[in-house]
Amino acid sequence: MDISEMLARNARQFPDRVALIERVSSKGLRLTLSWKEFDQNVNRIADALAKKGVKKGDIVVHWMMNSLSWFEAYFGIIRTGAVVAPLNFRFTEKDFKYCMDVARPKAVIIDEQFTDKVVHSGCEHLPEGACIVNGLSSTQEMESLATMKAQSSPHPFWTSIEPWDPCGLYFTSGTTGVPKPILLTHNNMEYASIIEVVHQLRQQGDRFVILKPLYHTGDFIHWLSSLILGESAVMQGGKITPKAIFEIMEEEHGSVCMLLVPWIQDILSDLEARRLKKEDYELDHWRLLLLGAQPVPPNLIKRWKEEFPRMLFDENYGLTEGTGPQCIHLGIENEHKVGSIGKPGFNWEVKLVDDFGNDTPAGQVGEIVIKGNGVMKGYYKNPEKTAETIRDGWLYTGDLARMDSDGFYWIVDRKKDLIICGGENVYPSEVEEAIQTHPSVHDVGVIGLPDERLGEIVVAVIKLKFHVPESSETKTDLLQFFEESLPRYKRPRRIIFDEVPRNPTGKIEKTVMRRKYS
Repeated sequence: MDISEMLARNARQFPDRVALIERVSSKGLRLTLSWKEFDQNVNRIADALAKKGVKKGDIVVHWMMNSLSWFEAYFGIIRTGAVVAPLNFRFTEKDFKYCMDVARPKAVIIDEQFTDKVVHSGCEHLPEGACIVNGLSSTQEMESLATMKAQSSPHPFWTSIEPWDPCGLYFTSGTTGVPKPILLTHNNMEYASIIEVVHQLRQQGDRFVILKPLYHTGDFIHWLSSLILGESAVMQGGKITPKAIFEIMEEEHGSVCMLLVPWIQDILSDLEARRLKKEDYELDHWRLLLLGAQPVPPNLIKRWKEEFPRMLFDENYGLTEGTGPQCIHLGIENEHKVGSIGKPGFNWEVKLVDDFGNDTPAGQVGEIVIKGNGVMKGYYKNPEKTAETIRDGWLYTGDLARMDSDGFYWIVDRKKDLIICGGENVYPSEVEEAIQTHPSVHDVGVIGLPDERLGEIVVAVIKLKFHVPESSETKTDLLQFFEESLPRYKRPRRIIFDEVPRNPTGKIEKTVMRRKYS
């Protein structure tokens, strides 16, 4: 059963049960949507898209913030049989144009706040008559999503969908400095919903709390367990603070939530300083904490368990190419192995291999390769990269690990130079490309260095042009340039003026840099 049909089934079986709750902090609003209303709105969007010529196999770009409308648009797209392409809300005009050039979508659905970026992107592939905006205003070129829904039918919309049909086109940044388009199938999504229930021991009455962006195959995949069970979920808008987390968990009776390491550190710091007091909140419903997206310091969980001894904890390892989290997970019964990413997930195979694809001996470091129903269909329009990454059904992750005598995997390093800053992927080549445009920069190399709060921070090693002084004024000028040219999570937090080490072929020696500056 594909996830669109799961939604339709919930509307038949639990029509009046609350499916989704959206808390709009800035306006003091709490919006709810029943399974029946959810399904009918999805039918309306599917009907409207079909009238615009969207059909099975087409791509529809989806650029929205977390909201009830995000879910409705996502499911409205896939119900037509089209492929949804959810974009990172931090993407720039340049990123948007690149994604559009690759996807060549039949339609685009965006939040109102992205209209200026779309207009100024210089994109030559905006679908005529099929640009839809979610917001109060519309233009001659963009139609209102609300108006479109009001003029469409809520009656069941059906399309023949096979398990191997593409469902989602997820753009995740690559080592080449441009977003990689990853194609996931309906079978991938269905399997992800099943494994979420198995791993989290999800049960009737659970309420999942969504705090992370839904464009990731992170919280959205975790939410699929709520979908398959027909249970409710709640999302929080605005700034995520310790107080906001406690309030939503208390007021909405949240039972399952995924937190990033920096959020946990903030909570523990506020509890220690008594800026936040557990006794002020009723948190007994909160039974399971999920972690992932970056390495989890064991001491952090030790401190958390001292504060919340009865709360269960699970850590997940995954990647978009494997339909998000869960191909390896720690398991709530294995808290004594915190620091490890765990064992193979339900119905997943995992092994470690050397550079030639041979299994590595026990205890030695190798690359993690995985096999299971979550493995992507491939990189969109890139058969060469797909063949390089998926070999004989095994997905090569690029992550290096070792396995202990109990069968638990421990991450050692990454083959790729990916930096994970506060749970967000930052690829050095993207940052290097931007910095290189500054008129004072002669050469630059970007690495990630350990940080207690964010996991890693972005560090730029810069060789200035000979006439530019290595001064505080120069550093201030560069920091101002970063603010203007890079999203916040990609900006270097530390600048080092030095030579950039390169090997004889001209490649930056990142290992040398990390060893020198860490």
